[in-house]
Amino acid sequence: MNKIRNMMARLQIARDERGLSTVEYVIILVLVAVMSIGVWRTFGTKVYTRVSDSNKAMEKDVVPTPKQ
Repeated sequence: MNKIRNMMARLQIARDERGLSTVEYVIILVLVAVMSIGVWRTFGTKVYTRVSDSNKAMEKDVVPTPKQ
C-alpha cells in the first residue's frame, strides 16, 4: 500500500504545472541577457573604434603637434 501512495505522489508531482511558467520566464530572461551581452560587445567595440578615430582626427586638425 505504501508503494502505491509513493507512486501516486510522484504522479501528482509530475503533473503539477504551477512552477512551469516561472521556469519559462527565467529561461527567456537568460536567453535575452546572453543575446544582449553579445550585441553589446559587438556594437560597443564598433562604437568605441569610431569614437576613437574621430577623436584622433579632431586632435590632428585642432591641436597642433609640436615640431621637434
